[in-house]
Amino acid sequence: MSSTVHTSDHPYSTSGFTVIELMVTVAIVAILAAVAYPSYVEQVRKSRRAQAKADLVELAQVAERFHTVNGTFANFSLSGSGGFTQSPKEGGAARYLLSLAAAPTSSTFSLVATPQGDQAKDKCGTLSLNQAGAKSASGGSVADCW
Repeated sequence: MSSTVHTSDHPYSTSGFTVIELMVTVAIVAILAAVAYPSYVEQVRKSRRAQAKADLVELAQVAERFHTVNGTFANFSLSGSGGFTQSPKEGGAARYLLSLAAAPTSSTFSLVATPQGDQAKDKCGTLSLNQAGAKSASGGSVADCW
């Protein structure tokens, strides 16, 4: 019988990752995810807030057209005047509910965007806009939120 002796060549392939290399990679990915995910979520909230602000401005324009035709804001309503009651208005899940803060008077109105669902965690909270263009945010400064 002849015996086979292996000298410098390895009989088995040793390519691939070791468990340590795999664990280091998993740890690095976990650290990156822990840092990146909150930033991503904040940017998503910020973009939804921007959409709500644009929708408030559009509703203010609808109210101004109503005032131009009727000479008053008094009977203006979001549903009956070509308005809409959620943001985004195109459909999908409502991230903000849009409403009038109080019944409009002959010369004033105030629109409010109230965050819904996960958007309620947004730092700016409820956004508002009135007939004079005055803006406010319940959870932050106007400079940061508008």
